[in-house]
Amino acid sequence: MFAVIRTGGKQYKVANGDVIRVEKLEAEAGASITLGDVLMVSDGGSATVGTPTVAGAAVTAEVVAQDRGPKIIVFKKKRRQNYRRKNGHRQDLTVLRITGINGAA
Repeated sequence: MFAVIRTGGKQYKVANGDVIRVEKLEAEAGASITLGDVLMVSDGGSATVGTPTVAGAAVTAEVVAQDRGPKIIVFKKKRRQNYRRKNGHRQDLTVLRITGINGAA
């Protein structure tokens, strides 16, 4: 059984036991959260696609850790104008372990 969820403006295909890294969610490590934006649920042969979400479906996950992504260099330059800007960025992430998928009733 797997589901497609939406969180942080991105979509993730998850199954029971998967560990995923998503945009930062306000929860402490060890807490259990419920993700309600389930776009699709499939269990073997049958699939339920939402319009836009599947009514009554939810995915429960355990927060493993609050983490940060790799450093990304943002470099802007305009040629022949002596214009250069260099910035760094590290995105805050939340590591989730999927504990259960509840399909539509």
